[in-house]
Amino acid sequence: MDRPFGPEEIGAAPTFDQMGRNAIDSIPPTCRRHDRPGEKPISAAQPDRRAFLGGRKEFLATPPAGRRIASPPIMTDLATCAAQSPALAGDRLFREFCTPGLSERRAADHALLVERARPFIRRAVRHDVATRHGPIPVFTFSPDGKSAASAPAVLVLHGWTAEAAFMAMFAERLVRGGYRAVLPEAPAHGHAKQRRASLIDWTRSILDIDGAMGPFEAVIAHSMGCLAALLAGAGGPPFDRPLPIGRYVLISPPNRIEAITQEFAEARRAGRQAEAHFERHLERIAHRPLRTLTGADLLRAIGKPALLIHARDDEEVPIGNSQEIASHCPNAEIRAFDGCGHRRILSQPAVARAAVHWLSEGSRPED
Repeated sequence: MDRPFGPEEIGAAPTFDQMGRNAIDSIPPTCRRHDRPGEKPISAAQPDRRAFLGGRKEFLATPPAGRRIASPPIMTDLATCAAQSPALAGDRLFREFCTPGLSERRAADHALLVERARPFIRRAVRHDVATRHGPIPVFTFSPDGKSAASAPAVLVLHGWTAEAAFMAMFAERLVRGGYRAVLPEAPAHGHAKQRRASLIDWTRSILDIDGAMGPFEAVIAHSMGCLAALLAGAGGPPFDRPLPIGRYVLISPPNRIEAITQEFAEARRAGRQAEAHFERHLERIAHRPLRTLTGADLLRAIGKPALLIHARDDEEVPIGNSQEIASHCPNAEIRAFDGCGHRRILSQPAVARAAVHWLSEGSRPED
């Protein structure tokens, strides 16, 4: 029986609201928005929270008499802010990193992709599973003539900024192979109601979904969903248990989360000090240094067979990530495809067939 969980335990890491309250008094002038005609000037003793809060529309702390103002925010360049207050810029980086809707990795035609993909999950059974982050929509596909309980279950995880519908081709192929496909949304993705989430939140939700709908025989994951699956499988703090998965199909997996955070900060010209503050937030909620959070280390610790599927022309997460993971894990093998990129690979029938065939045959690489 599903049960709600209490507030998330994240060690010493501040919550989003706590970061906002702690940063207000230290916002330097160049990190605030410029005053606009008709508004009361903002002094150092009267900072504007919007500069920190990533552009969220809020009323001024002390609006002009007789009216309340909710003007569109004007954001100061993050590089300028970082020069004045690296800690504040690091807080902003953490906020933006945990807001999938703000990610530049989201495809320009994301809305069109969603519109095209969602019809494929209409025949799925939707469950809203209670997790410590709130209800998470989970879509299940079962083979004809089999009850949900009798078919072996495979967990299918989408990537960051995506949603469950993007993995529908794998669900269809799994059902043909006699499996029950379970496709959850990550927190703050797809039909989920949250606005912000971290990779740790995603991993905890996976463990909660396993408790409600598992056990799972295998997992098929894409991109950042691969790291969430491996974190769940490896267990250890901050997680209360590992996810017992026997086989992993990892599609376009990144290897080092540290490389992702560095790219994220560099794209915003935040500077090394702000990047360090940002990464410390992530290390506190992950309970480990980022340099140790790699796909290779996690998969080696798990010790289970894995198929790494990657496109040779993937420019977002180059195939070198899979090659590095496989070089450290004797139970892993790589299957490379041409002309699939990072996202198109999810709509290739040959990729879905290869993934499910590997699961069905129980093949594993030779030592």
